[in-house]
Amino acid sequence: MSKKVKVSDEIAEFLKKQDIRHVFGIIGSANSHIFDSINRLGYTQIICVHHEQAATMAMQAYYRVTGKITAALVTAGGGSSNAITGVLSAWADSLPGIIISGQENSRFIQSMRDMRMWGIQGFDSTLMVDKITKYSARVMDSKQSVYELEKAYYIAGHGRPGPVWIDYPMDVQGERISIDELNHFLPKCDEPITVSDSDVRVVLEMINASKRPVFWLGQGIRLSGAMEKVPFLLEKFKFPTLVTWAGIDMLDDDHPLNFGRAGVYGNRAANFVVQNSDLVITIGNRFAIPMIGYEHSEFAREAKVIQVDIDELELEKTKDMANLSIRSDAGYFIEKLLELSKDSKLSVPQLQDWKTVCDGYRERYPYIGPEHVDRNGFINSYGFIDRLSEHFKSDQVITTDMGTALLSGHQVIRIRNKQRLMTSTGLGEMGYGLPAAIGASFARNKGEVICLNCDGGMMMNLQELQTITHHQLPIKIFIFNNDGYLMIKHTQKNLFQGLYTATDRDSGVSCPDFSKISTAFQMPYYAIRTWDDFESVIPQVQSEKNPVICEVFMDPEQYFHPKLSLAVKQDGSIVSPPLEDLSPLLSRDVFKREMLIDLHPKSENL
Repeated sequence: MSKKVKVSDEIAEFLKKQDIRHVFGIIGSANSHIFDSINRLGYTQIICVHHEQAATMAMQAYYRVTGKITAALVTAGGGSSNAITGVLSAWADSLPGIIISGQENSRFIQSMRDMRMWGIQGFDSTLMVDKITKYSARVMDSKQSVYELEKAYYIAGHGRPGPVWIDYPMDVQGERISIDELNHFLPKCDEPITVSDSDVRVVLEMINASKRPVFWLGQGIRLSGAMEKVPFLLEKFKFPTLVTWAGIDMLDDDHPLNFGRAGVYGNRAANFVVQNSDLVITIGNRFAIPMIGYEHSEFAREAKVIQVDIDELELEKTKDMANLSIRSDAGYFIEKLLELSKDSKLSVPQLQDWKTVCDGYRERYPYIGPEHVDRNGFINSYGFIDRLSEHFKSDQVITTDMGTALLSGHQVIRIRNKQRLMTSTGLGEMGYGLPAAIGASFARNKGEVICLNCDGGMMMNLQELQTITHHQLPIKIFIFNNDGYLMIKHTQKNLFQGLYTATDRDSGVSCPDFSKISTAFQMPYYAIRTWDDFESVIPQVQSEKNPVICEVFMDPEQYFHPKLSLAVKQDGSIVSPPLEDLSPLLSRDVFKREMLIDLHPKSENL
């Protein structure tokens, strides 16, 4: 007779077999067997956070840093529902992870299947997450307990990555079963999603016919494990290159072919580059609206567009603007492009004139412009992040929350060497910064992380300061204090004549005194109000070996520039200009000189 094993012990063993060293979660009655087994085995450390969404957010950042799938452990009821925001965020950003949830006893599930609630706290969590996971399953038969984990793990990391969810009733977790009765998942030998030689030859023909080509590289390249191929791609073709917001850390800011980040809140130079191009080759970039604007017809109007993506639905979404849509793993595409370009008689176009034009854009429109001056006695957020970038260490990991940290950060932050930058670009939920910093720190063996946060974002997951304190993680937390929700304030200013509601202290929402918060969580506190403060405080913050809070006081009315915004024409009509025509608007004479293609009618008479 074969050895009997406890199901929860086999879950712990599975984590060990996958070399999963850290998982994130909160214990409850419904997942207590799993916690106990992991603890007893002693291989995987459970990082106990204080809100389940922090667990699923930390899980993401851990993967971003290590490239290794990990797990979040949640209990039934509110424990499962609390995790949803982080799961959706992982889904939006194509990040894999396993959510292992506890559930009510199986007898209640079977007898109450069609009822709203099962027993105590039980409900259909797998159905709840069906649309935001690659796979979800409930284990009602102990024989399938390992099978479902193995299957979920495989699915999470193959194809376009994403989160998966496995639900275990309490009695199933505690059940003992003969080890020989356990079923195992045997994945099929899937053919890689690669590209045909004929499609690549068409790409090379389009390259050969172009005079102003551009590469636009996205996170799909990193997710495919193809980062090491990027230098060879740029060396071979020498195209001006843009990166998406999710892919900022793919290419050194100092690289001579890196012309920045295009988009609705993009760099002016980057937007001029892509809009004046005649060929856009985008790899692993899903063409999200913040990148290309709301009107497909206005994007790169005189360019042929080649989109390479692993997800056929993303290709379908933009088929009206792409001249060639290629479904392929990004790494395979780059590899095949390099291979056939070497063997092909087709030549790479002479690009010096186009490169000179792009260099001119970059020189005339640097990240920091005249719109980023200090006002009203406050440090401008763009200038602050630009100068802070000079203090990053060579292997620095930076996480950001939303609002000022996201917009100012992603427009001007300087990423070099082996530095990493990560945030929630797909969902853009407030509260991401702190949990992501926790996940990133554990991924680096309790390594240093800089977390750029805002006063509003801090309040979404403030409780995780205790997680940071408990483990003494060397996380440097910068809090940009602009008295509330600055982005929404500007929206209200534009839509409602400046009548604010629930965006600052005077209109209904406030944040605490963070100096007192730092005391409560036993963290050193620093404040920056002036550039003199900056010069004295930043070296002190950087020298701290343990967690620290540094509050930066900023203008509660500061604008985010440049950006694509509504404009008033001379006849009084309001238009949304095309992507190249960012606010603050350039004079029409200057704007016309910068355009190699005809002006869009919307840009006339602004």
